[in-house]
Order: sequence, then structure tokens, then C-alpha cells
Amino acid sequence: MTLQELASEKILVLDGAMGTMIQRYTLTEEDFRGERFRLHSSPVKGNNDLLSITRPDIIGTIHLEYLEAGADIIETNTFNAQPISLADYAMEEIAYEINLEAAKCARQAVQSFYLKHSIDPSAPGRNKKFVAGAIGPTNRTASLSPDVNDPGFRAITFDELAAAYTIQVNGLLDGGVDALLVETIFDTLNAKAALFAIMNVFEERKTSVPIMVSGTITDASGRTLSGQTAEAFLISVSHAPLFSIGFNCALGAEQLMPYVEVLSENSTCHISAYPNAGLPNAMGHYDQTPEEMAALVSEYLKKNIVNIVGGCCGTTPEHIKAIAKITANYEPRKLTVAEIV
Repeated sequence: MTLQELASEKILVLDGAMGTMIQRYTLTEEDFRGERFRLHSSPVKGNNDLLSITRPDIIGTIHLEYLEAGADIIETNTFNAQPISLADYAMEEIAYEINLEAAKCARQAVQSFYLKHSIDPSAPGRNKKFVAGAIGPTNRTASLSPDVNDPGFRAITFDELAAAYTIQVNGLLDGGVDALLVETIFDTLNAKAALFAIMNVFEERKTSVPIMVSGTITDASGRTLSGQTAEAFLISVSHAPLFSIGFNCALGAEQLMPYVEVLSENSTCHISAYPNAGLPNAMGHYDQTPEEMAALVSEYLKKNIVNIVGGCCGTTPEHIKAIAKITANYEPRKLTVAEIV
């Protein structure tokens, strides 16, 4: 069963936060380095993507926890795994390898899940699990200046972004991902560079996988950081053959719903939503319980505005389990032809 086929039969459940789960392990600099990078010149603690190489046991365990919780799609541990972000750790040269190993790690987790539960992935049914290659926004923005005294300055170019994303996409595809997820988009120009890279790689390799896109509404203004409304964001990326479009991060389920509704009303592809576990408290922690979050997500389901639901910052396997339980009671949103006016 393909991802497209499964999406027509049920609401797909995406996994939850990777960073939240990694924090539970309270890892040290030595954990991140492992033996291979013991003498690396720069500090690497906080480079979560590196753990796919140095601590694949931890990343694999987290993937399995989300699969056991009911996730249909797990994301690779590659949110910052392109040369631009990895430059903070002087690790640009291993960007391809990180993506390759992260994809393999996620695929191995799926295989372990199949083996544990005696699942034949080639057989009909809803037990098929998928791996989405996570592609984050980088730590640079192509549309905005980081210098308030020089609004015309740009810290990155479109071509530089596309080149970095090309390395990441090739690594993810070589590792065996089933889809590519361009996520947490705060600057649509960055996302367009990612989509440009993806389409070029597809053409070069004579292959393709489903493309998922997820933007971020940064605050109550209802706009992305680069100033786009939900409608404008949708139009800006609709040139690509998208499997899904949606929003994640920054807001909790309650605050995010109006913007997801806009996408649902105007998009002809699948709609995704994976909000945070509420809004952060004064200490930056997320207090929303799995039950509270599931109750809020159920409103999306009652309105029939989503095809894919999951969790972002602060969410855990417990949150995903609660969400997966309620999705079983609802039908997925039907794809229709809509006109944006």
C-alpha cells in the first residue's frame, strides 16, 4: 500500500517531537561526539542530527516509541542536517552522511516494528508505516535581513540554499525515505529553494516521492515570519506537485486551527497539522497533557479539515497515542477541486 492509498482510507498520524524526546536523555558532550568525533575541533552538544551517527540506538528507540504509539509516518532526525546549519558545529562535510544514516535509522525502526508485530508490509491493510525525510528551514533567511541597520542585506542566497538542500535530499533518498517533508517554514523563499532542489534531484535521478510542505504561523497576526498570510503561503508553493500542505510549530492546536481551515478550504491536496503541545510556559516548557491536546485535535476531525495530524514541540509518544486513538473515529478529509479567490 502506498502513502497515497493509505491517505485515502484513513487520517494519517505523524509522529511527535524529536528534540523533546532527546532532552529526556540528558546527553553530554561525550554522547554527542562518540568515539569518531572525540577530537573534533568544535563543541557539538546540541547537534541532535549528529546522534543518528553517534547514538543511533537512542534515535532508533525514539522512532520505535512513536511507531508503537500509533504513528503512520515517522520523520527522520534531520531537521538541521544541511551544510548551512551544520556549519555552526564545523560539520558541513558530513551533511550527506547524516541524512543517509538518519534515513537508514528510521527505516530500520520500521523494519523492527514489522518484525515485532509480525506485519507483512506487502499485504493489504492499514499497518504500513512510512518514513518522511525531515527538511528544516536552516538558520538563515533569504527574504529578511538579520541586520536592522542594513535592511537590504541577506545572509544567504537562493542558490546557496538550493545547493545545501540538494545534498540533504540526495542523502535522504539514498537512505530510503518514502516522502520528503519541508517543514517549519518561516520564510517561503527558503522553502521554494528546497522545492527547487527537490524537483531538480527528482529530474536527475528519474524518480520521485511524495512532497509534504508545512509552514509556521509565528503569532496571532496569522502570518509567517516573512509576512505571508495562509492564502499567500499556499499560492507561493502550489507550483510544486504537493502530496500535502499544512502548518506546524509556534502555536498550539487551538490557536493554529483557523489557519489550517484556510488551507483546507482552498487547497486541492491533503492537509496536515502538527501543532505544539499548547503554548510554552514562563520556563519555555509545554504543559498541555496528551488528553488535553487530543481533545483540541478532535475539533479538527469534527470539522473534517485534515488528512494528517501529529505533534511538534513538547509532544511525546503519549501525545501521539492519544491523537491516534481519536483519529480512528473519523474519516479523512476528501480531496476536492477548489478555486482560490
